[in-house]
Amino acid sequence: MKRLLAAFAVVVTGLVSTVSAQWPLHPLAVPKGADGKPNLSAPGPRAADGKPDFSGIWMIYNGPDAGDGAGRPPRVNALRDLPLQPWASELQRKRAAEGGLNDPDGLCLPQGPLQYHVDPQPLKIVQTPTQILIIYESNYGLRTIYMDGRKLPPSGEPQPFWHGYSVGHWEGDTLVVESNNFRGVDPEAVRNGEPSSFHGVGWLDHRGSPYTESMKLTERFRRVNYGHLDIEFTVDDPKAYTKPFTVRIVQQIVPDGSELIEFICHENQMFLKLTGRERR
Repeated sequence: MKRLLAAFAVVVTGLVSTVSAQWPLHPLAVPKGADGKPNLSAPGPRAADGKPDFSGIWMIYNGPDAGDGAGRPPRVNALRDLPLQPWASELQRKRAAEGGLNDPDGLCLPQGPLQYHVDPQPLKIVQTPTQILIIYESNYGLRTIYMDGRKLPPSGEPQPFWHGYSVGHWEGDTLVVESNNFRGVDPEAVRNGEPSSFHGVGWLDHRGSPYTESMKLTERFRRVNYGHLDIEFTVDDPKAYTKPFTVRIVQQIVPDGSELIEFICHENQMFLKLTGRERR
């Protein structure tokens, strides 16, 4: 196990190190304070249609936040106990005990939706009136949120998506995104020849908390000010959890003109070799 954990640490360190090797900076028109530094508390920009503009490069922020406190969902980094069904709790403990052996991140597979929200790599939001794209540097993840008035399709109707099928609408200045039809295959099950369909038991977070094909996500995005994006993330998956639960994520703008860098996970990928599972 120590050897496995050490191998996993090497991979994670390699992934995190990409953050410091960005593309050349392209200066942005950022609001400045009296000291000449970016004023992240300034009002956020608005799009041509008057709605808040979420466009930009964002990073997970775990520092103090004005939204912390009574009446708000817990921050994701403070989350401890989830309302897991017994079988799901057992599976989560097994995955955690393996030290990330079958985490999709280390295997160059698309990550779970909460994993993408909390990874230390940046994400980029591209906003148009009919679609919003979220591009994750980590494993080159890509989500499309349809803003053209279409409804969320019934579970099982479209082919399952690794990142789910997402539709969004505005409630005032809050962007509400609903997602379902997640593929979410468990890499260990695939290795053992299961499941027989696209559906499986995915990884919601890096602790191995599971989700199933019945999961519906509701995300509420709110640009608090120029520098901060507040996201309430609600999981409703009755097969894996005894009740829905909500956590809160804060993203902070990257104001220095950085861009995402190319992330080709399989290039020089060593995790399978280091864990003794490389195909011969």
